[in-house]
Amino acid sequence: MTAFSKPVGHSNNGSTSQTAKVVLSLDAGAVSLLKDGVNFKKNPKDGKCYIIYKGTGGFKACRNQCKHQGGLFIKDIEDLGGRTVKCTKHNWKLNLSTMKYVNPPDSFLQDELEVEILDDGGLCLVELSPPDPWLADPREPLELKEGEVKVTYLTHACMELQLGQRRFMFDPWLKGPAFARGWWLLHEPPADALDRLCAADLIYISHMHSDHLSYPTLKVLSERRPDAPIYVGDTSRPVFWYLEQSKVKLTNINVVPFGVWQNVDEHLRFMIMMDGVHPEMDTCIIVEYKGHMILNTVDCTRPNGGRLPQNVDLMMSDFAGGASGFPMTFYGGKYSDSWKANFIKNERKKLLNYKAQLVKSLQPKIYCPFAGYFVEAHPSDSYIKETNVKNGADALNAQINNLTSDIKTWTPKPGAVLDLGLALTDPTNSEAITNPPASAKLYKDSWDFDLYVDELNRAISCEIFKHPNWIQFYYTWAGFQNYNLVVRMIETDDNFEPLLDGYDYLVDFLDLSFPTTRPDREHSYLELKNRVGVMRHVVMHGGLWDDLYIGFQNRISRDPDIYHHKFWNHFQTELPCCGPDWDKFLRSVMICKCTAPCLLFFYCVLSLFLIDFVL
Repeated sequence: MTAFSKPVGHSNNGSTSQTAKVVLSLDAGAVSLLKDGVNFKKNPKDGKCYIIYKGTGGFKACRNQCKHQGGLFIKDIEDLGGRTVKCTKHNWKLNLSTMKYVNPPDSFLQDELEVEILDDGGLCLVELSPPDPWLADPREPLELKEGEVKVTYLTHACMELQLGQRRFMFDPWLKGPAFARGWWLLHEPPADALDRLCAADLIYISHMHSDHLSYPTLKVLSERRPDAPIYVGDTSRPVFWYLEQSKVKLTNINVVPFGVWQNVDEHLRFMIMMDGVHPEMDTCIIVEYKGHMILNTVDCTRPNGGRLPQNVDLMMSDFAGGASGFPMTFYGGKYSDSWKANFIKNERKKLLNYKAQLVKSLQPKIYCPFAGYFVEAHPSDSYIKETNVKNGADALNAQINNLTSDIKTWTPKPGAVLDLGLALTDPTNSEAITNPPASAKLYKDSWDFDLYVDELNRAISCEIFKHPNWIQFYYTWAGFQNYNLVVRMIETDDNFEPLLDGYDYLVDFLDLSFPTTRPDREHSYLELKNRVGVMRHVVMHGGLWDDLYIGFQNRISRDPDIYHHKFWNHFQTELPCCGPDWDKFLRSVMICKCTAPCLLFFYCVLSLFLIDFVL
């Protein structure tokens, strides 16, 4: 029996969960009328006022309220650049492009609202409450002894924290692939990594993606220690939504409210926070031991809406990029190899700059890039491996070091250990970092491809796919419609060549019909070529389409060349948590088969009767 509990441990001062509230919504028409620079807007429902700044990098927004004494802002007529507003009480000035007060300088940062762009061209402003939850019940740092806090890098996003007598493990992906068969571990975990997992006092899993929530890894844990305490955020789509279908038996999964300190013991506590861009699934974590903070933003696009603690003792984040099918899996139109290479180069550069500037702005004492060590190792994905160039951790750390000399950077190898106490006392102390022995194997060179690919391919011969009406049953279960998009789904071999005996069909999501030809009306069109084993495995188990898209298991063409967020978001995050009832489907098929001969016999008898009657 799997146990889910809510909340865990005990929180401080009866704190309530952090919430995200939409405070202002604008439709597409109103958004189109926003001018460059400063825009003042009022919510007609409650009369509260907001400022939206439109710049070259997009939108920024905040409440129309000065942090000094709550005065209202007006446009600063002295600012010819159109970026500054002035408080009507004491003439304080706020630069909206940076959200910094420029008069007086170096005083406050304005609390920023999250700007969410909607599918229809509208936008909404979202406010986190409280915005800085880690400030609740602050604790003064105590001195750390040598060996008291150790951070060990295992592989990809998996870190082990030794905090006094307790061990805290993050995102254990230690064996098997992720995203069906698209991602494989680049680094060889230490030989005792699974033993460390099974001995952990606490395990944090940031989100449901399979490079963080690895069922092959957790299967080992369930067999050896099913009651190991696991902690996840209270996301709208449960992190462990697939647990029952996975057949992995875990009995101590704890769902934690956002933005509330969870006390483990006198010195150790942690707080899970939501992502501002993907609050339905992504989370990050702050771990505090004796007043020393460790911040792990994992894969969050805007962790906690972009508001994070400064001067933490250790910060960890992703760095690599490449965790998407775009543009590598796209074909036709502009998607030549040269266009893809240029796009990827520019995107990786932008990501590197963003991460470096973020780290500089937060000024952690130590920074460690991780959660980017995967490889498209299967031979069938050699094109993706060659095309999907990723950032290097050393390159990011070098850029940070060029921006500031105040931050110690660490690029760990599997099994490397950081002694936090020693590193904080003397950042130049070479004994603060213990690297694995020279004989240690750092990179994987074998992955048991056949074991995992064969498991996926077993879905190909499943009984349900012998009956073409599985298509209607599946997409009805999926529940996506009333959207003017027609998708052609083509089953292929590993080289994305259509199978002669595979399915090739159209789905019209406007009315959820299955036409034999594209409709005459104007519509958007997607063509998806999917590896048959992965596609059927996803269909059979009601899996999310991340396995196809992030796992590079399809090839995509679109006309016009636009991203259909509503479609992809539904199939990647909003499918029903309970899989299709294929037993019900097969029973209905059998009823139809049994009924058909009876009906045929009835009509034959009826025909003979009518003939006799006429004669």
